[in-house]
Amino acid sequence: MGKLKYIELIDKMTLEEKASLMSGKDYWQSQDIEHLGIFSMFLADGPHGIRKQAVSSQQMGLNRGIPATCYPTEATVANSWNEDLGEWVGSYLGKEAVSQKVNVLLGPGLNMKRNPLCGRNFEYFSEDPFLAGKLAAAYVRGIQSQGISACVKHFCAKNQEERSMSIDTIIDERALREIYLTAFEIAVKEGSTKALMSSYNKLNGTYTNENTHIMLDILRGEWDYSGCVITDWGGSNDRVKGLIAGNELEMPSNNGETDRIIVNAVKSGELDEAILDSCVDRLLDLTFTTEKIFDKGHVSFDIEKHHRISQKMAEESIVLLKNDEGILPINFDKKVAVIGDFARDARYQGSGSSRVNPTILDSTLECFDESGIRSVGYAPGFKRYGQCSKKLMKEACDLATKANVVLLYLGLDEATETQGLDRTSMSLPRNQVDLLEQLYSVNKNIVVILSSGAAIEMPWIGMAKGLLHGYLGGQAGARAILRVISGDVNPSGKLAETYPINYIDVPSSTNFPGKEVSVEYRESLFIGYRYFDTNNIDVLFPFGFGLSYTTFEYSNLRVEEDCVLFDVTNSGAYPGMEICQLYIGCESKLIFRPKKELKGFKKIFINPGDTKRVRIPFDDKTFRYFNIKTDSWEIESSNYNVFIGASISDIRLTGSLYVLGTDAPLPYNSVDLPSYFNGRVGNVSSSEFEKLLGYKPPESKWDRKKDLEYNDTLSQCRYARSLLARFAYWCIVFTHWFLKKISRRNEANLIMMSVYNMPFRGIARMTGGSISMGMLDGILLIVNGHFFKGINKFLKERKKNR
Repeated sequence: MGKLKYIELIDKMTLEEKASLMSGKDYWQSQDIEHLGIFSMFLADGPHGIRKQAVSSQQMGLNRGIPATCYPTEATVANSWNEDLGEWVGSYLGKEAVSQKVNVLLGPGLNMKRNPLCGRNFEYFSEDPFLAGKLAAAYVRGIQSQGISACVKHFCAKNQEERSMSIDTIIDERALREIYLTAFEIAVKEGSTKALMSSYNKLNGTYTNENTHIMLDILRGEWDYSGCVITDWGGSNDRVKGLIAGNELEMPSNNGETDRIIVNAVKSGELDEAILDSCVDRLLDLTFTTEKIFDKGHVSFDIEKHHRISQKMAEESIVLLKNDEGILPINFDKKVAVIGDFARDARYQGSGSSRVNPTILDSTLECFDESGIRSVGYAPGFKRYGQCSKKLMKEACDLATKANVVLLYLGLDEATETQGLDRTSMSLPRNQVDLLEQLYSVNKNIVVILSSGAAIEMPWIGMAKGLLHGYLGGQAGARAILRVISGDVNPSGKLAETYPINYIDVPSSTNFPGKEVSVEYRESLFIGYRYFDTNNIDVLFPFGFGLSYTTFEYSNLRVEEDCVLFDVTNSGAYPGMEICQLYIGCESKLIFRPKKELKGFKKIFINPGDTKRVRIPFDDKTFRYFNIKTDSWEIESSNYNVFIGASISDIRLTGSLYVLGTDAPLPYNSVDLPSYFNGRVGNVSSSEFEKLLGYKPPESKWDRKKDLEYNDTLSQCRYARSLLARFAYWCIVFTHWFLKKISRRNEANLIMMSVYNMPFRGIARMTGGSISMGMLDGILLIVNGHFFKGINKFLKERKKNR
């Protein structure tokens, strides 16, 4: 432990005061000690806009926020591949946070898109750690340039929403380092984030915020991180173990219950007070460094200006996926029919904790006049949440017969992509596909405009001449899309994730989500394009793909020891931006790895006929791999292929470079790991996965004979000894079914997120101290068949808690 920065202030504190700083004051604020000049920090959700709830910070839940600019989501901005744009987004988020007196902005989200069905993919950047890390670091620099702190989340390997508060992620060390930690490493080292949020899940048997391997050995040791770690809300399990691992702030408040646990642990010798002092010191540093900005008084922001910035971000992130016969941009002499519920009410953000209350909200229909596109009318065509309506379909088809081109707005609704739930399929709702089929029978000139935050299957794509993907474009996304359709903006976005043809093609499809105790990452390194490209598997749209209204030619590649240089020429008629991508592949087969991996990128603007020289540097991550025998990063001596492409599958230039390595021992025996050495990891056996791990993974199923405990979920009450608990389970199931039946899907989702998948400890951790762990012991006695003993325990502890 190094020298403490605030040692004089800490020496003035009592043990109880130190402990009090380690948990929240209420649902959104840290604790204060006024007589020592320590004030509360306010923490607010904010990956793509500030969600500082309008009600008191003592109230729980996902309450409506104070109006703020809703910028495009991270999944959207990732398609821009523009670090400067990311920093720009961050700076404007930071300005608005300052205007609302928010010290810590809870974002950006940095988990990998291991599987396209993860319900929170709209809030994450990419399936590639290098791209995600670079963009996250840019966000962090932008946010913190305004004097407050970003909080990179969720550390780490949180890649499913179902049972996210208790699932045990089983992953081999190399995949953990190369895929799931690299993005965080970049955000810490290049972004210098002041705060980081630990995730809910276990990692290889230990809750992440208690996991000394990732928290101490890697985060604070290898990466030299000196910032503050904050739990996800309700994400603390064993408070003392969390402090020992360096997880300072527990959120939200628990009415002092864990403070008393900390005090008792110090007095008993279980917790060294020096560890507590270090945690207090880091928390104080976050408090004081983010409080300075508010000394200048209230700072307002220009609502209109920030709205225009949001539009610019959306414009640069829109991806043109198909443009047969040059149907886009729409000529001014064409008459268009606007069809689809999403044209009237734009789908512009995700649901859950990141849901922003926008300051302005553009509507496609209201923006048509300024676009210059001639509309013959609008028809909704389908009901938003999947119900079939022949009447709406007929009205849409009648309108389509009057137009030269149909602009068909399709997508996923708000209740399908949300925190707390994973999607059940990659399909669009059936009623939307049925509408497309009917429209195609009366008008073949259809341009589909998609709104969703994640990859979807498109068996219907042959019926669309044009396909424009806006992802979730924020409050100005509707106008941005129209500017691309009209040709005022040349689309320049490229996909930050792979679109498979079918979900079953995804290597993790057989191991997602973990339904009971654990989820096994048997595919190891081979997620996303790393799997598809290595195995030459056809995909719908490859990683890095995106069309433009112009064309680009690549030439004159030169590979040097520290960089690559090449020329890019705009050979078309439109000015435009091109995203140049650097991939590296090792020729040696002694260590298994993907065929090629992203190691650099550059976005450039070029006028028609002009040529620009592009330089992409190598860095410390270009040739490295993690060696499990030496427990360190190594470089293999080999010839490395250098690929310059417009996407992972559109390679324009190739070269090579011999790199002298570190002569480390080989980490694997290829005979033991045939699936990994040939890259075919879609169906890895349990025995081969065990050899990769180096140990036998835990049983993935619940032991239905044992008593339920703190970290078991309420859904497991179906197996409880208590008839009352089993009845409560079926009440939850019925309530969820009934709410869906009457089309109250948001409330139904909340049941699953906040009740069904909640571990028992969450009842105490998420109720602000209203239910203590002692009262929870009583509840568990009842659940496990000891009704009267449990009632007695609950009432005694309730009296004590009051």
